[in-house]
Amino acid sequence: MVALALELQRRGHTPVIATSEYYREKIASTGVAFHAARPNLTPDDKGLLRAVMDEHGGPEYVIRRLMVPAVREMYADLMEAARGADLLLTAELVLAADSVAEKADIPWIVATLAPLSFMSRYDPPILIQAPWLGRIAAFSKPLYASLVALSQWGIRHWTEPVRQMRRDLGLPPGPGGLFGPRQHAAALLAMFSPVVGRPQPDWPANTRQTGFAFYDRHEPMPAPLAAFLDAGDPPIVFTLGSAAVFDPGEFYRHSAEAARSIGRRAVLLVGPEQPSLPPFDDLVAVAPYAPFSELFPRAAAVVHQGGIGTTAQTLRAGRPMVIVPFSHDQPDNAARMVRLGIGAVIGRRQYSAATAAQALRQVLDDPACGARAAQAAAQIQQENGAANAAAVIEQVLESRGLAVRGLAGSRQSFDESG
Repeated sequence: MVALALELQRRGHTPVIATSEYYREKIASTGVAFHAARPNLTPDDKGLLRAVMDEHGGPEYVIRRLMVPAVREMYADLMEAARGADLLLTAELVLAADSVAEKADIPWIVATLAPLSFMSRYDPPILIQAPWLGRIAAFSKPLYASLVALSQWGIRHWTEPVRQMRRDLGLPPGPGGLFGPRQHAAALLAMFSPVVGRPQPDWPANTRQTGFAFYDRHEPMPAPLAAFLDAGDPPIVFTLGSAAVFDPGEFYRHSAEAARSIGRRAVLLVGPEQPSLPPFDDLVAVAPYAPFSELFPRAAAVVHQGGIGTTAQTLRAGRPMVIVPFSHDQPDNAARMVRLGIGAVIGRRQYSAATAAQALRQVLDDPACGARAAQAAAQIQQENGAANAAAVIEQVLESRGLAVRGLAGSRQSFDESG
C-alpha cells in the first residue's frame, strides 16, 4: 500500500493510508498521510500471533475473532478516513469497505496480494485445511467449483454481523460469501506477478493483474551487516518476514547450525526481539531488519516463511529459496515456487538443522535451479505493479468524470486492515 500510495502521490494525488495505529510512525515517515483504523492489530502480540498463524485455525480466527467483531468500528473509522475522498481502495478482509463506499458514494477497489484468494478451478491453491481440494480439481473442475461454492455457503454465518450492520445502515445485506462483495467493486487488483499466478478463466470479470508493488525502505541497511556482506562470499539469508518473526521457535538456532554444517556464511534477520541464540563466529551475522531489496541480491539463497511479500522480493532478486510455511497463503506460495523449480519446502514442524542443510544443498548445488530463478527475476524486474495499479485507479476515476492528474485535491483513501 505504501508503494502504491507513493506512486499516486507522484502523479499528483493525495493518498491517505488507514490502518492499525501500530503502523502510524512507519507510514508517516514516508510522507504519506495516516489515519487510524480499527481493529488495532499488533504483530508483536505473541498470543495473538500464534492464534493467527495456527496452521488449521488461523484463517477462521482472523475472520471470526478479529475482523467480524470489529466491523462497526472499522466502518466508523473508514467513513471518517474517506471523508472528501474520490476513491476507496482496500485489502480483502476489510469487511466494512463496500458499505463505506456505498454510503459515501465513491468507487471502491479491492487489492489482493496472492493467487490463493481466487480459489481458481484452473489453478487450484494448496490449502492446509483441505489438501484434497487440489486433487478434486484435477479430477473434475465443475465439482471443484461446486465444492468451493458450498464451502462459502457453509461459512455464511461467519459474516452475518456484517450483513446486519448493512441492514442497520439501510443497505441491502449483500452476498453471503466471504469474497462475494468484491465482484461488485469497480476493480479487483491482482497485485502479484504472472510468474506466481497467471490470469484464469474463472477470475472475476473486474480483475486487473498489476504485478508486485515493492517498498521496503523504512529503515536503512545496518552498517555492521553491510560490512559483513562486503567481507566474504554471498551468505544464506534466513528470515521470517514481518509477522512470523515474532514467534520463531527454534528457527534461528536450527538455521545457524544448518549454515555452519554446509560451510556457508549466514545472515539471520531476527526482528526487534532477538531470540536466544548460541555464540556466533565470523560465519554468521545477526540483524533485526534489513531492506530485502538490498540484501537478497547479495545472497546465495533465502530461507523464509513463504509470505507473498518475502516471496516476491526473493523472486525479484533471482535467488533460489527454501520455504518453511506457517499458515494462510504461505503453503500455496511455497508450492508455486516448487512448481517453478526454484525452491524447496520444509514443513514448519519438520524444520531442523539437518533438514535445512539438505534442502539448501538441493537448491544451491543445482545450476538449473539458479538459472530458473534468474529467468523469473528478469520478468519480474520488468513489471511495475504500483504504476499499473495506479493506472487502473485513474481509469476508474476518469470513468466517474474526475480529473486525475496534477490535482493535489484528488484524494484516495487506502485501508490495509487485515
